[in-house]
Amino acid sequence: MSFRAVLFDMDGTLLNTLEDIAHAMNHALALHRLPTHPVPAYRHFVGSGAPELAARVLPPDAPHELRRQVLEAFLARYREAWNIHTQLYAGIPELLDFLCKQGLTLAVLTNKPQEFANQCMEAYLASWPFAIALGMDGHTPPKPHPAGPRRIMEHLGIAAEEFLYLGDTDVDMHTARAVGMHAVGVTWGFRPESELRAAGAQTIIHHPMELAALLEDPIKPAPDNSPIPQG
Repeated sequence: MSFRAVLFDMDGTLLNTLEDIAHAMNHALALHRLPTHPVPAYRHFVGSGAPELAARVLPPDAPHELRRQVLEAFLARYREAWNIHTQLYAGIPELLDFLCKQGLTLAVLTNKPQEFANQCMEAYLASWPFAIALGMDGHTPPKPHPAGPRRIMEHLGIAAEEFLYLGDTDVDMHTARAVGMHAVGVTWGFRPESELRAAGAQTIIHHPMELAALLEDPIKPAPDNSPIPQG
């Protein structure tokens, strides 16, 4: 396969944002005198956007109004303390340098609110020429809905089969497979390898620079495991 672009998830793939997200949400919970959660628990709470995060940290029967209040408190706190512990994962700068030298187009698709996605891009990723960083802007449904990657494909004029999609959750793998991008699961993020494989990851990498090796040794199409028609 010949690839022209790499589409990255942000949280858990490019950036380790877990502590700042967890501390901001725990602050919001404490304000409402609700139980907080240990930071590792947030590995399974994040990934589907801020509204879903607020729902997951509360009991299933929590009133809608409480969810709204916790979400608002979280967003307010995260605006103040979004970059205390956040950092690029080891190996990401080297990977981005390599991809730029290879002439690949770089893009980001995240379920993070657009304002926070913009902040992260400016603070941590401004050294590389990302063509687009699409977050939740009120116009695009969150991943795994295919609208986001389709917007990026249209914006760049690059077909799905020419994209590598890197992500660390089942949401990312489902997103990639829904539009026909090559789904690459990364194990340094928030979810286990077993989840990525179960969600349809076509390639698994354990360090960012493993992607460079794959690009130098072209990826073979994944086998078609669909049932063979009988008759």
